[in-house]
Amino acid sequence: MAKIVALHGLNTHDLVAGSAEQITYKMISRAIKGRWLTPNVRSKILNALNKVTGKQYGLKDLFNY
Repeated sequence: MAKIVALHGLNTHDLVAGSAEQITYKMISRAIKGRWLTPNVRSKILNALNKVTGKQYGLKDLFNY
């Protein structure tokens, strides 16, 4: 996840602001660090990233667990 966020020059604020669902800075920072997240939170972060970047990433692209 960290590589994709860096590739697009995004930060946690960009993802929180661009999300249609309720996500927090803590959720995103945990995802960037590679911490384990619930399936619901992973889905929200994936949706936010896809919306902000305009791409169609999958869960396997972001999370390796």
